[in-house]
Amino acid sequence: MIAALIAAPFAASADTFEAWLADPAKVFAPEEVDLDDLQWQLRALVVFGQGENDPLFREQMELITARMDELIERDVIVIADTDTSTLSDLRRKLRPRAFMMVLMDKAGQVELRKPAPWDVRELSRSIDKMPLRQQEISERRTGTLPPL
Repeated sequence: MIAALIAAPFAASADTFEAWLADPAKVFAPEEVDLDDLQWQLRALVVFGQGENDPLFREQMELITARMDELIERDVIVIADTDTSTLSDLRRKLRPRAFMMVLMDKAGQVELRKPAPWDVRELSRSIDKMPLRQQEISERRTGTLPPL
């Protein structure tokens, strides 16, 4: 079931943001994502595992898919990387040792690294504390920022 959530590999999208807009509930593979396309557009939630059957990876993906709408509301793209034999750009940049979940802000900076699964509620709270998210909430409330 989890394997079906991970998109089939293909060359990196020319515009990752456009691909996310077309299907924000999709779980992207690392080769589909260009982090430069995300800057100031999306927050990245990257989940690394020691394979698709890694129990921590499976637990994290189940937590994410159960409440994906809360992540979409916060402009989060979910990226799953379970291929330890290939050194993806994300693995090179973030250097996971085993299971690891990483939350990156819209500027491309790492905001959170966790060696164990986290509930989406905890992730949402962390995102909602970010200064840019606070600004987005304020702008959406006043109607100056349209919802995605």
